[in-house]
Amino acid sequence: MTAENQTISLNDKYENSSGKVYMTGIQALLRLPLDRIRMDRQAGLNVAGYISGYRGSPLGIYDQQALLAKSYLDDHNVVFRPAVNEELAATAVWGAQKTGLAGAGSKFDGVLGIWYGKAPGVDRSCDAFRHANHSGTARHGGVVAVAGDDPLAKSSTIVCQSELAFMDVEMPVFTPCDIQDVLDLGLHGFALSRYASVWTGMIALADMMDASGMVRVDADRQSFLFRSPLL
Repeated sequence: MTAENQTISLNDKYENSSGKVYMTGIQALLRLPLDRIRMDRQAGLNVAGYISGYRGSPLGIYDQQALLAKSYLDDHNVVFRPAVNEELAATAVWGAQKTGLAGAGSKFDGVLGIWYGKAPGVDRSCDAFRHANHSGTARHGGVVAVAGDDPLAKSSTIVCQSELAFMDVEMPVFTPCDIQDVLDLGLHGFALSRYASVWTGMIALADMMDASGMVRVDADRQSFLFRSPLL
């Protein structure tokens, strides 16, 4: 298909596996588990996903976009379930990392997890983070915790910055600089989470979550080659 007659769809942001597509920062967060599961399927793994959290600026429309993308999440066995509060969400995502403990009774090879919440939710969830991080992650699971920060107190009563909270519970932190980084560093976050058997954190700012732009989605743009010492 030539560039002159190429068909462009709003669904490209979740469907295309090559070239560049247009998406927002929030939509990049929703594509993240789809890309990781596609990589796992190519490797012959049957991996599912679990997303839970509590909305708040700059992640205020994350749940809305997740509902709009439900068909894509369902096709990749990703369950989206908002929680009553951030700590309960963290505990639920923690539980998703126990896949395999039932032996042959497990339906999936692993379940990757995404927690999301505003910076005050990080404060509320640190005890769950600490214990979940100490407990470790599943071999074919992994967790990325996305913290919506507000360093200028634009929509918060006080300034919000989550890096130190993540560091305190010994979680590595990724800080994307643009929408491409949201997708690429998110995949690195899952790879590190599996390799080191820890949760990883990601900082989300309004400047990125509310922005939109072209993102490269070639399936072979990244590869993660390692042998975990924990396997």
